[in-house]
Amino acid sequence: MFDPFKIPPNQTVLIAGPTASGKSALALRIAEACGGVIVNADALQVYACWNILSARPDTDELSRAPHALYGHAPCTPAYSVGDWLRDVKALTELGDRLIIVGGTGLYLSSLTEGLSDVPEIPRTIRARADTLREQDFPGMRAQLKSRDPVLANRIDLENPMRVQRGWEVFEATGRPLSDWQATKPAPLVALGSAAAIVLEAPKDWLTPRIDRRFEAMMTKGALEEVRANAAHWQDGAPWTRAIGAVELLSHLRGEVPLEQAVLRAQIATRQFAKRQRTWFKARMSNWTRIFAQDL
Repeated sequence: MFDPFKIPPNQTVLIAGPTASGKSALALRIAEACGGVIVNADALQVYACWNILSARPDTDELSRAPHALYGHAPCTPAYSVGDWLRDVKALTELGDRLIIVGGTGLYLSSLTEGLSDVPEIPRTIRARADTLREQDFPGMRAQLKSRDPVLANRIDLENPMRVQRGWEVFEATGRPLSDWQATKPAPLVALGSAAAIVLEAPKDWLTPRIDRRFEAMMTKGALEEVRANAAHWQDGAPWTRAIGAVELLSHLRGEVPLEQAVLRAQIATRQFAKRQRTWFKARMSNWTRIFAQDL
């Protein structure tokens, strides 16, 4: 039977799982028992502007083991998966054992499967893409379907940032993103050399944890955190996708009562956890499964 606390001290550890499943707690226990640097693999926890709503480790947790890539990126410009991989590569060169933990499947898949070396998108094209997404998202989506039908068939076409990414790459390079993705360099971490763990979290066990955690976030000052970010809010920007942020912002704008905003945020978190479980089942079938409630 797999024991996460008997992983060799020189082996990289990867921990995935849905939100509120206890990933960070497991990473901390492994670090304390076996050593290592805990590395963030959550696309919202990288941003300096989200501490409470992104559920970043608190001061006590940070003091118990070395942590990296938490709250180190400004909200603008956008921080990409390529940026994250470059930061992780720099950490691998320091020689410490890494315990890479998070719920962003794209980060972890890119880490273990490789990421296509797509050229940087020029600012002028990015600005045009932002405008088109905001003013005519259906038109952007239709263009993507025409230019890159392979990509359009495998991404969530209701996700504006995924659609925009495909549109930008074709506009900048004249080549579909799906073509770029077909040729990948060697992965930064070979899956066979790592201890790769996915936490299984049944819905009936996870839902109460999600609801309690959001209530705790409210007590810690989540509403004030959203208020502080409202002044430079940018609809559709990657950093604004912290679960609960849009819902609490709607309350601050006088659109809904606080109780309703909290309920909507809890529902959104449950829906997000469902999408994460779907991703992990489809893309991480060869990772070791551990039931979160058994830890």
